[in-house]
Amino acid sequence: MSVTINADTFYRRIAKLVDAWNNAESNDDYESLRNVDAVCVLAGEPVEDTGTRKSSAFQTWVLAYEFPSTLLVVTKTDIYFLTSSSKVKILKQLLPEPANSPKLHLLVRSNKDKEKDATVNTMDELLEALKGCNRIASLPKEQHTGKLASDFAAAFSALSPTPDTVDCAPALSALMSVKDEDELNNHRIASRLSSHLLANHFIPRLENIIDKDRKISHEALAAQLEDKLGRADDDNPKGPDMKIWSVVKGITEDDLNFADFIYTPIIQSGGSYDLRTSAESTSDNLTYPGIIIASLGIRYKGYCSNVGRTIMVNGDRGQQTNWKVLVELQGVILTKMKEGSTCRDLYITAQNFLKERQPGLEANLVKSLGFATGIEFRDSAYLINAKNARVMHSDMVFCLSLGLQDLKDSKGRTYSLLLIDTVRVTSEKGICLTEAGKQSSDLFFDLGAEKDEEEDVKPTKKQLPAGSNGKSRSNGKPAGARSPAKGAAAGSKVLRGKTRGDGRDVDESVGKKIEAHQRELFEQLQEKGLEKFQAAGDKDGKDGKQSFKRYASYKGELALPKEVEDLKIHVDRRNRTVLLPVYGYAVPLHINAIKNTSKSDEGDFTYLRINFQTPGQIGGKKEDTPFEDPDKTFIRSVTYRSADGARFDNLHRQITDLKKEVSKLEAEKRDKMDVVDQDLMEVKGKRAPKLPEVFARPQPEGKRMPGELEIHQNGLRFHTPLGQRIQILFNNIKHLLFQPCDHELIVLIHIHLKSPIMIGKRKTKDVQFYREASDVQFDETGNRKRKYRYGDEDEIELEQEERKRRQQLNREFHQFADRIAEASDEPLEVDIPFRELSFEGVPARTNVRLQPTTNCLVHLSDTPFLVVTLDEVELCHLERVQFGLKHFDMVIVFQDFTKPPMHINSIPMSELDSVKEWLNSMDVPISEGPVNLQWGPIMKHINEDPYEFFNEGGWTFLRGEEEEEESDESDSASEFQMSSDAFQEDSPSEEEESEYDNNASADEGSDVSEVSEGDDWDELEMKAEKSDRKKFGNGRQEESDDDRKKKKSSGKAPAKGRR
Repeated sequence: MSVTINADTFYRRIAKLVDAWNNAESNDDYESLRNVDAVCVLAGEPVEDTGTRKSSAFQTWVLAYEFPSTLLVVTKTDIYFLTSSSKVKILKQLLPEPANSPKLHLLVRSNKDKEKDATVNTMDELLEALKGCNRIASLPKEQHTGKLASDFAAAFSALSPTPDTVDCAPALSALMSVKDEDELNNHRIASRLSSHLLANHFIPRLENIIDKDRKISHEALAAQLEDKLGRADDDNPKGPDMKIWSVVKGITEDDLNFADFIYTPIIQSGGSYDLRTSAESTSDNLTYPGIIIASLGIRYKGYCSNVGRTIMVNGDRGQQTNWKVLVELQGVILTKMKEGSTCRDLYITAQNFLKERQPGLEANLVKSLGFATGIEFRDSAYLINAKNARVMHSDMVFCLSLGLQDLKDSKGRTYSLLLIDTVRVTSEKGICLTEAGKQSSDLFFDLGAEKDEEEDVKPTKKQLPAGSNGKSRSNGKPAGARSPAKGAAAGSKVLRGKTRGDGRDVDESVGKKIEAHQRELFEQLQEKGLEKFQAAGDKDGKDGKQSFKRYASYKGELALPKEVEDLKIHVDRRNRTVLLPVYGYAVPLHINAIKNTSKSDEGDFTYLRINFQTPGQIGGKKEDTPFEDPDKTFIRSVTYRSADGARFDNLHRQITDLKKEVSKLEAEKRDKMDVVDQDLMEVKGKRAPKLPEVFARPQPEGKRMPGELEIHQNGLRFHTPLGQRIQILFNNIKHLLFQPCDHELIVLIHIHLKSPIMIGKRKTKDVQFYREASDVQFDETGNRKRKYRYGDEDEIELEQEERKRRQQLNREFHQFADRIAEASDEPLEVDIPFRELSFEGVPARTNVRLQPTTNCLVHLSDTPFLVVTLDEVELCHLERVQFGLKHFDMVIVFQDFTKPPMHINSIPMSELDSVKEWLNSMDVPISEGPVNLQWGPIMKHINEDPYEFFNEGGWTFLRGEEEEEESDESDSASEFQMSSDAFQEDSPSEEEESEYDNNASADEGSDVSEVSEGDDWDELEMKAEKSDRKKFGNGRQEESDDDRKKKKSSGKAPAKGRR
């Protein structure tokens, strides 16, 4: 590889050094350069060590490359390089020097024995330049090896008088700490790579390990991460894994040649944590449930980035609270990381915040909160601790490492928390260059129940929830794959309380968690909305409006048809134009300028009125039609009169037909604007993998026939014996879904596309390939065994065969879906619906079963298909949520406000809690209300000025109505509470109670011993009768006690007149 040196960058940065040198008296950052006559930077032979030396960092800063065994001496007027002849050839790219820059001297040295005096001879010229120096800045703390280092040390000590040496490392740190735009761009790319690897590969990989309860050591997992950038081993070289890196915006495989790990990724778990950057991954197995800490650093073109996160598996409330405090602390520190702040100020701010936020936690704060980074990963001159008074400047880059160590959980076990980000200092606040998630939804996993061997009481198998042992036998899928949430939430369909009391407590706790999480999500939604539409608000909402479109009927007079000479109304269908005679001229008008025509007969004449498109028209679809200048004068209509009614009838019909034809063609063209071409490159040299005997939906034109689905180099191809064909490119696949035939009649692979394609004459974004799994396909009437066997044994055998056949179909389709994901260069994952979390609803016209997946909400069994990407959902509003109704509705509002909201109606009210828990686990904001809202006017109002909508509170009006409704219900309920006075009035008085007691005792008799035997029915009726007589008086006729006794004794039915 040829080495190219940017001369402009070299002289610009040397000039920056000289400028700092000249201003050293007034700037404490460059104190070590005061009264210095020369700066000497020596790089010896390369040494295998863990860090980057200051000399190597300075060489990389000025030359973009590291030059071992090279001596660089800079004075205010000259620059000297003493190195080998091969390096001098490279350095000649710096010649000639630009004007007003120090003169460049390239001195050649040799390591050959026969020219051993050459080094001395060339060094003499260099020493001659140093003889007049009284004070030289160098890097005395660095120990260098090699002939050049030893020769220069001997020659320098022989100088008379020997110049004084000072350590210029702090000054070089300050010089290189403030980055220019090229350096910042390298930091951004490095940060993008590190955060992408952690957030989009490591955490999903860790989640898969936990879901499947796999055993893997910290070292092995770290080695797997390190291999993703490739390795240059001589025995087994490996390139970067482009399936991971191809999705990073602006990164190509050539860029990855400049990327490398700063250190082997650090992964720790099991209660023993080292929060220093020098920590190493151990050979112990990954331990969970518990705390897992992961950090990694990537260098791009020499510039470093670092990111680290803490992952909680079944974390208790104290651990989650401490993590939220740590995230809040980072936000406070970022506001202080601005021009003029000192490193000491940041550490004191962190201590004070922890004292106020959670007293006692400041004792667990690490001693250093990070360091400046750049070409040198850890610059010790800019440590963020309680002693360093160095000042921060704009465009510095720091590795902000916030850690809490030696904490205790609810069971007394030790744990630590770590949050690392790469931060750029600006004039206002610090900006995180690494974008890995740090919210609870990104880092907290819940297995449902923690395995704890130390507990005295162990639950029985019936009490163990699904997934408590890491696996589940439902459909052969791991327990972690059963729910799209990070873990199964208590109170959901997966976990149920055993008793009523237990379920009530769980529901209350889950409700509080959901409410707290939703409050946080709505706050984030409000902040994102203001940030997203702030630019649009500054432009007064001009973006998104329709643009004016010109229509040209003819390019010139020569293109006019010959009918213009007749000065009659003429319809030119070829050019979509109507020619009108106006004051002796033929005026061409494009059909799009005409709104409509009308014809009327009055007496002997026929009137033809032509109406034009003009601004300010009320109603109709064209009310928002843009105009180049709406303030100009427009002709709204023109009317012609003729005695030839038949001609005007023909003209009216021709203009109307042309208008309909053009509108239809434009609608079709507009409908096909987002359709992509499906050019397919076939596999060469080997046979394409196939899935035979499958049907496609939507069906291609022609007879329904099974065909083959093939995997090619950049896409899929489906074809039938009749020549029907469907082609799908990998880069157009948005979601790849596999639905097994369990509880279904078909097994299918469903593909949801980014952009629609044409199948026949229809546009579609969903293509499905399926095979029927019902018994109809299998004719067993001729089976020999069936001829002589009947009864239960035969039925059992048929059931077993059916089960095996379905398992085979599931396996075949699932494996083919996996092969599609592997063949694609895009980051495709096979998504499987979770039937146990499904619910019924009406998204179109019929009631269907809707099933969540990891990324979507889908219905795939019948047409029309439904695939809702949850990442594109702004919020879900639940309507008709009130007591007494059996169903509620769900309205899905998309982040693209121009798309109409999706309505899913008639969801059973029994599914309300499970739907809310699922949406909450997927970080979808939820609101609810008692009535249906008019979403058309709401979305129209939002699209008029989205920034103003969020500035006025955004979606909080949905939750505000909910809170007001609850308060109104509580107020109305309090109005109907019975007062104590009214209760006393309705209750019988003391006299009535005493009389009632006396009468009751008289009826019962005087023998007290008989009271314990209890009253018979006759006596109880007598008591009730007397009580009613006292209460109601003579208001109603009653029979005597004797008559009632007679009827009782006779056992006859009561008279017909009585009721």
